[in-house]
Amino acid sequence: MARATFAAGCFWGVEDAFRQIEGVTSTAVGYTGGATKNPTYKEVCTGRTGHAEAVQVEFDPAKVSYLELLATFWKSHDPTTVNRQGPDIGTQYRSAIFFHDAAQEQDARNAEATLTERAVFKRPIVTEILPAIEFYRAEDYHQQYFERQGIRSCHI
Repeated sequence: MARATFAAGCFWGVEDAFRQIEGVTSTAVGYTGGATKNPTYKEVCTGRTGHAEAVQVEFDPAKVSYLELLATFWKSHDPTTVNRQGPDIGTQYRSAIFFHDAAQEQDARNAEATLTERAVFKRPIVTEILPAIEFYRAEDYHQQYFERQGIRSCHI
């Protein structure tokens, strides 16, 4: 198994998008990219911890490639808005790819360059591409939120 970590706004919908992919064996929503140890949702929402809401994806590379996961990441949010996704505003909603090895970093940078070259988005991509650091699993009530609530979207 391999691991990938993505931040693309509110983690509920992003997690759901990854859970639909064959070859994804598990997902967890949580917080990464900040300095506070073991942050809570309430703390992350203040914007003072430096963390982003993120999804950690465990996947079988024999069934799904990292490039396919990247494609889902780019489609799951607007990577051209700084610290915002839809109605959600704050640094915790930033767009970021947290790579786990050199191959993931290169794939992420190449994908971003290709999307930019092809002008897929009308504005410049602002996604951060950073080394993965400590990932803190969010509170249980956030895990698989859409499945637990029986919904497909939380945005109006």
